[in-house]
Amino acid sequence: MRTIKDDTDGISRRAFAKGMTMTTLGAASSIALPGAARAVADPGSATTVHRFEQAAPFPVNAYIVEGQHGLVVVDSTLTDTSSKALRARVDDIGKPLRVILLTHPHPDHYAGLGNLSAGLDVPIVTVAGVNDVARRDDAEKDALLGGMFGAEWPQNRVFPNQTVADGDRLDFGPGLRFTVRDIGPAESHHDCIFIHEGERPEAFAGDIAYGLMHAYMADDRNPEWKRAIALLQDELPEDMVLHIGHGMPVTPGFLAWQDSYLDRFEAAIANADLSDPDAGAASVVAAMQDFLPNEQLLFLMELSILPNAERLGLLP
Repeated sequence: MRTIKDDTDGISRRAFAKGMTMTTLGAASSIALPGAARAVADPGSATTVHRFEQAAPFPVNAYIVEGQHGLVVVDSTLTDTSSKALRARVDDIGKPLRVILLTHPHPDHYAGLGNLSAGLDVPIVTVAGVNDVARRDDAEKDALLGGMFGAEWPQNRVFPNQTVADGDRLDFGPGLRFTVRDIGPAESHHDCIFIHEGERPEAFAGDIAYGLMHAYMADDRNPEWKRAIALLQDELPEDMVLHIGHGMPVTPGFLAWQDSYLDRFEAAIANADLSDPDAGAASVVAAMQDFLPNEQLLFLMELSILPNAERLGLLP
């Protein structure tokens, strides 16, 4: 039996916008994953996936995967308040936290790791590339975000303490078995996903897609992101549930929409007159709101205009 539950946690998103410019663990053995994505049934191991959403300064998800005898948490949210609330939710469930998995090195996913793991001797696991980028860029993120968020910017930031590789299988007991897929550069400078083995195919996919929200592209990795999307479209079962970092779960068919979003964004930049940067950026925003007529995470897309215009050679 498998169920999904939602929890929502209630800093200005504009403040954030200014700042965002164990091969084998537990009882597992390392195995390759053919085609990267065939789920393995785990009869009798009831699993509940709790989606925990940080609401402010913008929506971002972490996940608690509850098995028979323990918990796995994926990502940790951004703020001090939210990451402490996530830890409180873990404690309320009352089962031991077996591991924390990190999908990628953006601060809205790693900054709360210290609060989440406080006082616990728990593995914090990701692939080497994600670990390296998170550690490398943290001083810059601290300088940019610390003054903006004040007490809401976690000061006890910690980083992964174990790394895994593509294809490794992680086993933390009934209902808590995962296979690692190292994506490399995509939405961030390095991404990975964790494929959960259970009653139905599902994966914890970080920001490989945004659930009908505007996207952060300021890491300037759109070509690699598109390649990752194409790869996963070929590899993942059509009925796989993707638990993503922003918004409700999607399936691999949604990745085509995300690919179209990236294409539309680059077309909007190409059609903009960037000799007047403000007017040019406004035209890109208008074009993207025509494509996706809401303001969910719109500020992240705005931050991404100039970095991508520079990559495309479109700045005057």
